Amino acid sequence: MALNMSEMERSIETVINIFHQYSARTENPDTLSQKEFQQLVQKELQNFLKMENRDIKMINHILEDLDTNQDKQLSFEEFVILIAKLTHASHEAMHKNAHNKEGHSHGPGLGE
Repeated sequence: MALNMSEMERSIETVINIFHQYSARTENPDTLSQKEFQQLVQKELQNFLKMENRDIKMINHILEDLDTNQDKQLSFEEFVILIAKLTHASHEAMHKNAHNKEGHSHGPGLGE
């Protein structure tokens, strides 16, 4: 790891490392099983997916939507689609929740 990484570079590396913290728990360390995905969502995305977090069926539905090859597991490529969608939704929420509606300003996002 480079010592002079930017905040964004560290954040990208964090997403990769968290994916592998969960994907390495069972036989295939490069994909998230249904159980691993459930654990990741419940622990790591508890504020961004507040309602879904309480409902295993909803978490499984999210996995099914992301699972483009329908192998009942998520590759990293499939997983980053969720990260992109959550990032976009949070950005939209930040604009919607901005106190100053003029110009470019941000309020709380999904996790706040």
